[in-house]
Amino acid sequence: MNPLYMSELKSVFLDEVEEQLQIMDQDVLHLEQAGESGETIQSLFRAAHTLKGSSAAMGFEEMKQLTHEMEHLLDQVRNRQVRVTGAMINLLFNCLDHLQILREEFIAGEAISTEISPLLEELRRAIKPKNQFRQDTVITNEQASSFQTRIGPDIVLKAVQLQEKGSRVFVVRVRLTVECVMKSVRAAVILQQLCSIGEVLYSDPSSENLREEDDSVYEQFLILLASQAEASKIQDVLLSFLDVAEAEASLYLAEMNESNPLEATVGIHMNSQKNDNMPAAGEGKRKPQTIRVDVERLEHLMNLVGELVIDQTRMSQVGNILNHRYTTDDTVAELGQVSDHVSRVIGELQESVMKVRMLPLEQLFNRFPRMVRDLAQSLNKEIELIIGGSETELDRTVIEEIGDPLIHLIRNAVDHGMETTAERIRVGKPSRGILRITAAHEENQVVITVEDDGPGIDPGRIRESAVRKGVVTEDEAQKLSDREAVYLIFRPGFSTAAAVSDISGRGVGMDIVRNHIEKLNGLIDIESKPGEGTRFKIKLPLTLAIITGLLIKLSGRTFILPMSCVIEIVRMPIEAFQTIKKDPVVVIREEVLPVVWLHDHFRIPRTQDERKQMPVVVVGTADKRIALVVDELNGNQEIVVKSLGAYVGKTGGVSGATILGDGRVALILEVSGICQFIGKGV
Repeated sequence: MNPLYMSELKSVFLDEVEEQLQIMDQDVLHLEQAGESGETIQSLFRAAHTLKGSSAAMGFEEMKQLTHEMEHLLDQVRNRQVRVTGAMINLLFNCLDHLQILREEFIAGEAISTEISPLLEELRRAIKPKNQFRQDTVITNEQASSFQTRIGPDIVLKAVQLQEKGSRVFVVRVRLTVECVMKSVRAAVILQQLCSIGEVLYSDPSSENLREEDDSVYEQFLILLASQAEASKIQDVLLSFLDVAEAEASLYLAEMNESNPLEATVGIHMNSQKNDNMPAAGEGKRKPQTIRVDVERLEHLMNLVGELVIDQTRMSQVGNILNHRYTTDDTVAELGQVSDHVSRVIGELQESVMKVRMLPLEQLFNRFPRMVRDLAQSLNKEIELIIGGSETELDRTVIEEIGDPLIHLIRNAVDHGMETTAERIRVGKPSRGILRITAAHEENQVVITVEDDGPGIDPGRIRESAVRKGVVTEDEAQKLSDREAVYLIFRPGFSTAAAVSDISGRGVGMDIVRNHIEKLNGLIDIESKPGEGTRFKIKLPLTLAIITGLLIKLSGRTFILPMSCVIEIVRMPIEAFQTIKKDPVVVIREEVLPVVWLHDHFRIPRTQDERKQMPVVVVGTADKRIALVVDELNGNQEIVVKSLGAYVGKTGGVSGATILGDGRVALILEVSGICQFIGKGV
């Protein structure tokens, strides 16, 4: 086989495995929380069936075996032969964990070392060995043709007419046990019982000659049944007989051949649940509405759109110059109209490409219910997870980066931020704690909130721990406001936990959360009330490729600040700037902020004009807030982020560059780098 084709096939397979595992994870969780649901069980069964087929096609024997046994168990659950228990839920979750490990080993290209034999045995023990009732049979076209020949066009025509009147037609195959005596009599009784819930259109052996045939003929027999009843009713009838070893039922949709009504064909569809969206007879298959596209192609397309945005900005600026120079020239006016139209088209193209890169946060949020459930169970806590805004869309790159910080916040909340059931009852709270994760659009940003109703963060305890660990001196700790004390949790290695936990980390603290958010030019705020709970609020840019930037000037040179980092813009009188221990500060809205004169940071001479006020841009990254002093503000515009390249090296306070409308290059400032310039103690 072509190696390139095999690589693409493997990629599609891995995507499908990930998708189906997410579906199964959610379904098992729903099964545990909401109880048995036919729709949920059917969804689980379909996912297991899909994984079994795709893994078999890839020659992945271990995954095929495991999903086959899961499918068998789920088949019995949906046919009410086996009831869902807590032990079964844990078994299914264990299976999903092993499937995930198998997937990771398959990706790594290593020999499969995960031992699944004990799990297979556990699944087989959970499966009921006798009286199996199956509804998952898929009949091939050859079998359908053979069946048509057996029953004849008259019976098929009758089946079609009954379906049009609302009946459902089932093909039922029954196998009696070897020990069953007088099989013909047992078959007659089964037929009689089925007649009580519907009309038997056909049976093989024939019902007319039921007692005239050799008894051994009835060890297996076939019935065509039309009924208003659900498949579960047929199941109840068949499984009431101890002599039934196995039964199999398929829902048939009988269709007449339009070219010759007497030549009937039976369209057989496996479906134990009523499907209101099933296409009408003769309706063609819908063509696929989605295609898989390599991420690199999207990145390349985004880069091309970025170049168009740059050229469009330059073209608009050139058009404005021509308009001022040749105010009465019709050609220049027409050029301006064309430029405006091109700008609109490029804007729509940019928006469309951005939407293609966007993914709903649901893909990330779907991981959390299972994680919270397992953590709560291991810690003997009762926690209800509420998720909102999962349909909110974010750039796929940002979603990939924010996953780990959110997982850390959630694990930390469950481990340290939520009380045990006994503690909650003692302080008068409901026994079940609430953990809420929400997302929403806010202007050109996405705000993700992680909130719990636990004991909250105690600033006094934070101060004590910070002094004990040498993060701050006792004198510095006493001068910190409660808000500033709470933000100490973002310092590297800081933790107030009495003991190291395997759940929320090994002493790395919350600094990994801060570092990831800094990398994304995001902000994080903490609101906490002792005894009531804690809320972490994360603000993130929609995308990292094309951003809205604030144009600032320093001694005539243009720089750009990402608007996602800008909190507010104010003008401050010169006398408002003060120094504390030789560090410049300014008080804005009763908060003392460190001041950075960007001229000094980039070693640019300050403007020698006598000003009474200076423009100040209050910016933030993760947990830090500072005030930047600039010369001028030139509005904001969309800019395309360009890498400086490895040959430039790491430049403190600069994350990239862009090309302005007049062709000049402007540096994009990195707020986190500037924050580091004023010291980690800020």
